[in-house]
This record gives sequence, C-alpha cells and structure tokens, in this order.
Amino acid sequence: MIGVGYEGLTVDQLVARLKAEGVEVLVDVRLTPLSRKPGLSKRALSAALAAEDIRYIHDRRLGNPKENRSAYADAESDAGIAARARYRAQINSGDGADAVRDLATLAKEKVVAVLCFEADQAHCHREQVIAAVRDADVSVLV
Repeated sequence: MIGVGYEGLTVDQLVARLKAEGVEVLVDVRLTPLSRKPGLSKRALSAALAAEDIRYIHDRRLGNPKENRSAYADAESDAGIAARARYRAQINSGDGADAVRDLATLAKEKVVAVLCFEADQAHCHREQVIAAVRDADVSVLV
C-alpha cells in the first residue's frame, strides 16, 4: 500500500505513478472527491484509472471533515495534535473503523494506493489511514 497526493500532479502524471507502482486499486479518502484540477474529480479520475485497469473506490468514511483539515499543516502544534486526535477517534470507531477493516482486507488481496490532495503525507490524514491499516496487521509500504 502506498499513500499518494495529487498536489502538483496532472491526472496523467498521477496515473503514470500508480502504474509504475503496480497499483491495482486506488482508494480516494477525500471526504468530497472534487478538484479544481482537470481530471482529478471523482468521475473523471475514475474513468482515467479504468482506462489503465486500475479500480477506483471513493470511501467517504475515511474523509477528514473540513473543519479539521487546516490544523494538519503543522503536526507539532497544539491544533495539529488535536486535529490528529479527532481524526484518530473517527477512524477507530463506528463507520471509520469499518472502513479501516475494509481497506485492510482489500490491501491483503490487491496493491492499493490511498489518495488525497496534499503532496506531503505528513500534512494529510491519509498518513493516519495507512497507520491504522498497519495496526490492523497488514503489510504497508509508504
């Protein structure tokens, strides 16, 4: 499993990277899979991936609520620590925990990439998604 951010990439560059990594399934963990960048919203991205035999899954259960995102810019700040704690609680219970288990099961069978916007995974909730999958005893490469 890899984490990937599309910040600074075109859809063609993103797809090429996924192909080079041998990705079979892309799991989009954006709460709302929309983008101002051409080709990177849900439908267009799904179509571009399908053309390259990469399955697209949007899992809203793993999305980071809008009001929780801005604090991710500084992981060491009190706000950043609190935002990560809130998101960790989200993915450790209810639908979030179910989504992590589903992703862990999928990752046992397929080469999976977890997608969100930020290029630097340290500033993105996908880092916590991948850690949660790792904690579910699934081999994960970052």
